[in-house]
Amino acid sequence: MSSKQSAPKGARKTTRASRPTAKDTAAPSRTAPEPTGPRPRRLTAAAVLTALEGVALVVCGVTLLVLVLTDKPDSMRQAVTGGLTVLALAALPLAAARGLWLRRRWSRGPAMITQIMAMPVAWTLFNGGGLLIAGAVVLALVAVAALGLVVNPTATEALGIGPRET
Repeated sequence: MSSKQSAPKGARKTTRASRPTAKDTAAPSRTAPEPTGPRPRRLTAAAVLTALEGVALVVCGVTLLVLVLTDKPDSMRQAVTGGLTVLALAALPLAAARGLWLRRRWSRGPAMITQIMAMPVAWTLFNGGGLLIAGAVVLALVAVAALGLVVNPTATEALGIGPRET
């Protein structure tokens, strides 16, 4: 305070014992409050479908790595890189599924990205012919169902995402 300003009448000098601590002056937590009540069935179904996609990617990645050991690939480096890439890609749906299961707000975006990314994969499998067509149909159905469940208003509300107020 400058010498020309006067302290309010009720104000008193702060002593060392009454100074606010770092705990008192810390910024309020920006984390969302923990969800209450039961998890909606639609959100549970979205989490399960997204987790199944992640598990399928893990199985594919491990299979590719096992094939590297049992077969003689044309390029060992490409085969190992492919397997490790698929395993790394499995992290997104698995993290999203866990977030949806725990009703974390951030999980909706990765879950939606996972479903949108599954569509071109399903199309590529469909064009592969043979048994791949069945896999493509299953993948496309799971992706559309999970995407529909994630954008559903019940699931959105359970994740704490509501309409924006202007």
